[in-house]
Amino acid sequence: MSYCKQEGKDRIIFVTKEDHEAPSNAELVEDDPNDPYEDHGLILPNGEINWNCPCLGGMASGPCGQQFKEAFSCFHYSKEELKGSDCVENFRSMQECMQKYPELYPQEDDNDSAPSGGAETTPTEPTSTDSVPSPDSESAATENPAAS
Repeated sequence: MSYCKQEGKDRIIFVTKEDHEAPSNAELVEDDPNDPYEDHGLILPNGEINWNCPCLGGMASGPCGQQFKEAFSCFHYSKEELKGSDCVENFRSMQECMQKYPELYPQEDDNDSAPSGGAETTPTEPTSTDSVPSPDSESAATENPAAS
């Protein structure tokens, strides 16, 4: 015998084996394209930002959610030639807020991205005092190793 039970906001439905064997008589309702809660990605059909999009990783909520929304909105709607260049103060405000909550918004450590094995290596332009082998001298040394 099937029955339902309500626990808080959840409704639990118990069914029998016979209930599962019978063909379903459920009617599927076509999705409403104007449903504001439907998954539409970052931008809703009306052009507004979908703050519930999982792609935002929850940044729109939490202690710095308002600052994030202001900065992100400013960037999204920016008409500047260098998009977002008019939003520096908004992003600065968001960054200052995030620094107050390092356990929620950890900063990437520069040392984590450094190659293992010691000091960081950064490619630099050779200066006039650096010894740079010419492509010809390098290929001559490796061209015929049996000749030496």
